[in-house]
Amino acid sequence: MLSISIASIEPLTFLDCTSLTNVMIPNSVTSIGLQAFNWCTSLTSVTIPNSVTNISYFAFNSCTSLKSVTFGNSVTRIEELAFYGDISLASVTLPNSLTSIGIQSFENCTMLTNVSIPKSVINIGSYAFQSCSNLAGVYFTGNSPTPTNDLSVFKNDNNATVYYLPGTTGWGSIFDGRPTALWLPLTQTTGISFDAQSNQFGFNIKWASDKVVVVEACTNLAIPVWNPVSTNTLTGGTSYFSDPQWANYPGRFYRLRSP
Repeated sequence: MLSISIASIEPLTFLDCTSLTNVMIPNSVTSIGLQAFNWCTSLTSVTIPNSVTNISYFAFNSCTSLKSVTFGNSVTRIEELAFYGDISLASVTLPNSLTSIGIQSFENCTMLTNVSIPKSVINIGSYAFQSCSNLAGVYFTGNSPTPTNDLSVFKNDNNATVYYLPGTTGWGSIFDGRPTALWLPLTQTTGISFDAQSNQFGFNIKWASDKVVVVEACTNLAIPVWNPVSTNTLTGGTSYFSDPQWANYPGRFYRLRSP
């Protein structure tokens, strides 16, 4: 394991360090240079500190064992090919500071299943997510950025759907070649969270981070009278709802709404 304490990681610093498995980047670092970790094929995880504003060209290109990336909240640009060919990368949550996703920046990340794109993003480069063959959901938290109109951003991502939040603008039925759908809050109906626990029935709610969801309940779907029973803020995109009154009714039905 390597620990570094410098102001920037210069170009080519760890190029082809194929035995490097972990790296700790301190808050003193403000930029990660050209090909800084290119072909570090044993690197498994990276945490980008809050001090970093720019991830340069090819910075983590072909890090084939890289499974997770945690971004600090100051990154504004991810340059071209920064994470190209990181075939083990399964999910990405980009920071709210980000404005630009470069050309081919996540191309050939074949294990990437979903990505959340913050409302701060105004530019997505051509082929940014091309050939991410397992990409199923692209979740936009703001208005539609201007598409490339060359149908390249999600080229070969045949299973991907672009989701957008209610109240955002600029969305049509297609975004750069991929179908769109309204992104609504969901209840998680599988797993141990969907059950009666400590004499209370509960479930997880999943949606965009920091959104507010009101849970309403009624006892008769034939003549429904819905009453609010809980207001939940989805920190990190999830919140657990529980109803201590559920056992007081022969039947209790729930629905979600956003205030």
